[in-house]
Amino acid sequence: MGASGENAAPVIIKRKKVSSGDGHHGGAWKVAYADFVTAMMAFFLLMWLLNATTEKQRKGIADYFTPTVPITRISGGGDGNFGGDSVFSEMTLPQNGNGATNQRPADADRSRGETGVTDAGAPGDGAKASQQAAEDAAFDKVKDLLKGRSGESAVSPATLRHILTRVTDEGLVIELFDLDDARLFHPGTATPTALLGQLASLVTDVAQLVENGIAIEGHTRARPVVVQDNPVWNLSMARADAMRTLMQDIGLDGDRVARVTGHADREPTLSDTMAIRNNRLEVILLRSDK
Repeated sequence: MGASGENAAPVIIKRKKVSSGDGHHGGAWKVAYADFVTAMMAFFLLMWLLNATTEKQRKGIADYFTPTVPITRISGGGDGNFGGDSVFSEMTLPQNGNGATNQRPADADRSRGETGVTDAGAPGDGAKASQQAAEDAAFDKVKDLLKGRSGESAVSPATLRHILTRVTDEGLVIELFDLDDARLFHPGTATPTALLGQLASLVTDVAQLVENGIAIEGHTRARPVVVQDNPVWNLSMARADAMRTLMQDIGLDGDRVARVTGHADREPTLSDTMAIRNNRLEVILLRSDK
């Protein structure tokens, strides 16, 4: 018994110490700190914008971040670094072919209004709308004849490329304009070319299809040199009057001419005010209420 007890292997008990991990609590605090820093950065950026921008710019920024706001009539962000005109602004409409001006807003501008809603129609609006619809139909016929879409025009394509038409609240605007290779008047004068004679004959013929009054407006391009007595005023007026004379000689009743005006270089169709395209005449078949 003594020998076998001495040869028995000793029993060893090993105790393992378990650490509670007090030195580490995870990364949640980092996320919270990052959110705090981001919020502070946005706050200071807002404070800087409020101090560094104008009221117009702040309105543009507010509209940009408010997708439910109606389209404004001013701009999409003001001027300066936030520049950019809205395609619905008053100064952009005429250059996009809608035919609007401050005195003659386009149909799209008129229907939109200041707030996007309109008041109830006044008495007599139905008759006025019916009359306007009849005039629009007559204007469409004139436009088709001018552009040769009715199949009745014998005017060559080279002549038709000088004509642009649009219907506005004032009436049907027939625009006749210069091109680089073909002019309506001899340079710097109010002497008509053979091309303008052909165009005047065409416009007079189609104007006989309606009985509306007629307005003739002359426009010229800007001069490269600023002078004290700008000749473009007299030139634009003289050219408009020359068009009136041509049309009356061809057969237009002079009593139908409501006005003849010259606008010089103040209403260019292109942003380049010295472009030859700004030399033009506008013959307007006026609506009956104008």
